[in-house]
Amino acid sequence: MRVLVTGAGGMVGRAVRKDCEQRGDEVHAYDRETLDISDADLVMATLERDQPEAVINCAAWTDVDGCESDLRRADAANGLGPENLAKATRRIGAILVTISTDYVFDGEGAGFYTQRDTPNPKSVYANTKLDGERRAQVASARTVVVRSGFIFGPGGRNFLSTIVARLRRGDKVSAIGDAWGTPTYSRHLATRLRDLAQLDLPGIYHVVNSGEGASYEEFARAVVGALGLDQSLVGSSKAASLQRPAARPTNSRLKCVLSEALGLAPLPHWQDAVKDFVDLV
Repeated sequence: MRVLVTGAGGMVGRAVRKDCEQRGDEVHAYDRETLDISDADLVMATLERDQPEAVINCAAWTDVDGCESDLRRADAANGLGPENLAKATRRIGAILVTISTDYVFDGEGAGFYTQRDTPNPKSVYANTKLDGERRAQVASARTVVVRSGFIFGPGGRNFLSTIVARLRRGDKVSAIGDAWGTPTYSRHLATRLRDLAQLDLPGIYHVVNSGEGASYEEFARAVVGALGLDQSLVGSSKAASLQRPAARPTNSRLKCVLSEALGLAPLPHWQDAVKDFVDLV
């Protein structure tokens, strides 16, 4: 398959590129410097030149707090960008797979959010990501939206991705104990994104690792256990104590109601993914 990957310099983008190359795909990979997806003319010219059969969009502005003070940039990357890609994929007859977020939900519900639940975003970041979902689907019927969250993996800059190095240094970490999500390993997410591109069944999918989900504190303690370190390295904090500019959902755990019906096996348990991650880095 000819696959074009956007956001290829990021954690998920690098994982997608590697997965596609390992499958023998012809991969055209672009980071933000080489393909700004908010530039409609550049997007169209690039896709018309490369003629991919599938586009996997990993480009986004994921600075949740930064988005609060720069709506224009957030909308360009998270809202307009997916729409530009969708218009271009429709022109050349390709499928678009674009990543969205668990933050489209308000987090006030119990249990897991599925595709049947109504989004209710509470931040600029979440609003622009939901807008990107909808604009892409309107622009091209061959759009697959993948919501995920609590993503961790090699090269990531978030708490979940950097905690292994910090704990190995013996640093003590404070982790939020009253906010829950479903940890998702970038390598497993990448594999499923490529699977969905090949399956070519448009719709909204929730892609996360198996398990009942975890708080940041529970995730951190799983890393400590995998490293064989002392649990005293992890302290507990409250989300409200951080006083961050953007609201986050208290519970953003996801579950997919489509995957099993389509014959897609559940991803490995998140705790097993943590062990793989610890061994890798």
